[in-house]
Amino acid sequence: MTSAEENNEAEAPSSPTSDARRWLALSLRLHAGEQERIEAALADLGALSVTLGDARADAADEQAIFEPGVGETPLWDEIVLEALFDGTTDRSGLVHALADLVPELAPERVTLNEVAEQDWTRAWMDQFHPMRFGRRLWIYPWNIEPEGLEANAAVVRLDPGLAFGTGTHPTTALCLEWLDAHPLAGACLIDYGCGSGVLAIAALKLGAARVLAIDNDAQAIASSRDNAERNGVGERLELHLAPDLPHAQAEFLVANILAGPLAELAPYFAAHVKGGGKIALSGILAGQHEDLVARYAEWFGEFEIAERDGWLRIAATRTAG
Repeated sequence: MTSAEENNEAEAPSSPTSDARRWLALSLRLHAGEQERIEAALADLGALSVTLGDARADAADEQAIFEPGVGETPLWDEIVLEALFDGTTDRSGLVHALADLVPELAPERVTLNEVAEQDWTRAWMDQFHPMRFGRRLWIYPWNIEPEGLEANAAVVRLDPGLAFGTGTHPTTALCLEWLDAHPLAGACLIDYGCGSGVLAIAALKLGAARVLAIDNDAQAIASSRDNAERNGVGERLELHLAPDLPHAQAEFLVANILAGPLAELAPYFAAHVKGGGKIALSGILAGQHEDLVARYAEWFGEFEIAERDGWLRIAATRTAG
């Protein structure tokens, strides 16, 4: 349920070794309605992997796609597709075979490039550096040993091979800063949409006695459990696969998901936050917050809005009753 934000942060190393295995990358732009047929054709032709991206990723009107609901597969309207083939694949034969399977796909739409094999996790790790959030909260990659920090520093260490939430995205950063700013010592916190577990682990490192972490993705649950154990807080983290939701009340709740699910979950959040408890909602684009504030006003007050790079965080306090 995390905002599908922080994957594929690495860039390819600039000078791959000459003896590295070579691959053939096929790229093309397409409309969402073409994706299923073209992807199936590429699979039939032996594609080893197919990745999809927003064709407008560098444009001002980039279309954000986040964690889908159960059974949903949202796509961008305009897509860049890249399929990876073995480097020995015949280029001309591949293009002609694709044209046979998808006649409406003009060959000039297809681009072929040779790429070298990369250690993508290592390349990404090389760009993931320690980050500070608020006064004392730090996120460290697992391969870097924390040094020279203040005695009260709270350090979360993540394995880039497992984590898909690291604090590099504005929505995650907004939540981490909110956690650092609140007195979590001895408290219970709910992390709805836990992803890599970074928010849950940060709360525990900041002194929370117990965190209930919830996600609808079994991989997120596994990643959160692994990261929590690596950080020595696994015994205080309870993981639940939605909709298997715990019956508990907490002093704090954080949810970094989407505006739509946040609106739907308002009654649930209200039922699980104690009077006077605090919530932080993120994964919200500018312009979406007014409807959410109106939705939550039945149960919450003292709203505060924070912004980072066009993303918003709504913080509020549970009213009595």
